[in-house]
Amino acid sequence: MKKIITTALIIIALSANAQWKNIPNEVSVPDHPRLLMLKGEEQKVKNTIATDAARAKIHQAIIDESNAIIQLSELERKMTGKRLLGVSREALRRIFYLSYAYRMTGDVKFKDKAEKEMVTIALFKDWNPSHFLDVGEMTMAMAIGYDWLYDALSADARKIIADAILQKGLDASMNTTYAWYKTATHNWNQVCNAGITFGALAIYDEMPELSKYVIDNAIESIKLPMADYAPDGGYPEGYSYWDYGTTFNVLFISAIEKIFGTDFGLAESSAFLKTARFQQNMTGATHLCYNFCDCGLGGSLSPAMFWFASKLKDPSLLWNEKYYIENKPVPLGERILPALLLWGSELNFNDIQPPKDLLWSGHGITPVALMRTSWTDPKAIFAGFKGGTGSSNHAHLDAGSFVMEANGVRWAADFGMQDYNSLETKGVDLWNRSQNSQRWEVFRYNNFVHNTLTVDGQLHRVNGHADIIATSSTPDYISATVQLQDVFKGQLASCQREVAIVKSKEALVKDVFKTLDKETVVRWTLLTGATVRLRGNKSIELTKDGKKLNIEITSPVKITLKTWSTTPTHDYDAPNPGTTLTGFEAVVPADTQVEWTVKLIPKY
Repeated sequence: MKKIITTALIIIALSANAQWKNIPNEVSVPDHPRLLMLKGEEQKVKNTIATDAARAKIHQAIIDESNAIIQLSELERKMTGKRLLGVSREALRRIFYLSYAYRMTGDVKFKDKAEKEMVTIALFKDWNPSHFLDVGEMTMAMAIGYDWLYDALSADARKIIADAILQKGLDASMNTTYAWYKTATHNWNQVCNAGITFGALAIYDEMPELSKYVIDNAIESIKLPMADYAPDGGYPEGYSYWDYGTTFNVLFISAIEKIFGTDFGLAESSAFLKTARFQQNMTGATHLCYNFCDCGLGGSLSPAMFWFASKLKDPSLLWNEKYYIENKPVPLGERILPALLLWGSELNFNDIQPPKDLLWSGHGITPVALMRTSWTDPKAIFAGFKGGTGSSNHAHLDAGSFVMEANGVRWAADFGMQDYNSLETKGVDLWNRSQNSQRWEVFRYNNFVHNTLTVDGQLHRVNGHADIIATSSTPDYISATVQLQDVFKGQLASCQREVAIVKSKEALVKDVFKTLDKETVVRWTLLTGATVRLRGNKSIELTKDGKKLNIEITSPVKITLKTWSTTPTHDYDAPNPGTTLTGFEAVVPADTQVEWTVKLIPKY
């Protein structure tokens, strides 16, 4: 090691006689390679590939992609706005793929390219610690390459790479300006702790005391976001961030368990092992996800699900993954794809059967109910329904919102996220979640364009929280009810919403609310990509892809059917072509309780 910087020296001095909470003082670690796949375990992967066509398909795609990566120029330190994250993620993809290809084939060309990439990255001036996700992913990339290729790397390359992991990764993580992620309860904690821990494990031989300090602290820190899976396994930040935070959490647990023979009670001490069902149920029959929060719409193959299926000895958890592998191209943009081949190798694809339950619901920070009529019928009705709060990380003002699909069409939709950089470069105060924040002026983020209620044109109460208060899994009436009163505090005296699937034929949305001591305008909205036709006073027809769905409204008060444009007015808002907001408004007298019902009836 050419240079040990000040922070590391201080830590070593402080930790020389320390008693760690988790890591024994006298502990040995395996020789390189030690991260995720020990020396000699390549053969186990090869044996699985030889007998499993699905995994063989993925293996070959990684080898072919590694050959393509060899032809690419080395990465450069190019920022996108305030982020280097795109470069860090591509570094993880390239180095993980190339290192896997080398270990599985022994072909030195893969090692040579990975070494060039790592030396280039090591010489970057830094890995952008002001946005520490960038450091977390880059450190993991460098750690995997350093560890997996250790014996084949030149002595000079080893020194350069190890020194960079120490200086630009571990040491940066000890700077309190950057290390706020250690007290975060969301994906930043999971990603950054995983990346830095990989770095510490990779250079453990060179810096054992520092590494023990880093790992021990990471084990304590990562308990914070893991607590947010309670009580049922739901992930507050939605589908895409589940894939991000949970996957890196799995990488963290997998790595320390492989090396120390234990995860120090992490998985069993929280609702973490329950979360695989949440993610699985978040995808509908169209293979689109319920994209609430800052999430994308497409469902995708998740390597982490193989870890959960193996841990729980439950092949049915891979029902969606089986579909993606058999029917979609291998997702070569998935940077941790090689890990899929390391997890769950004992599971036989022929044993993967559909899940049994048609309803999943969970409480916690973001209560969600997910219901369907079938796991195997592509025309099945699916509905996702949520409570929650606008004050949580990546949240929108969408308590009471839902999505619904039937007959292969997503009829009730959600815009999901807008690219952060497109907003940040326009000066939008995007990460302020106060009631009057500019965040809620972003078109896609407020309650006006979600499938929920709006009262007197006001924003939802950001700090309000909506929980699920009832569910039914009866086949003829699968439902969930959310208490929305806290979200409408000062706007309504009471409010709750029920979403149901009735007799496997239609969906139902029922609102029960009472106004305060004044006349109140209540708006009911549904976002759709279908063509909208208002029919009479209480019926709306949606048409898409030659299919139809009727919306039938029963209300004791007069309603006015409407459509609203989804063309935003701010120059920083993303366009929303091909979408329409429809629904109705009602002027409700003071001190009046209303129960209205909206049926969504697909026409087959």
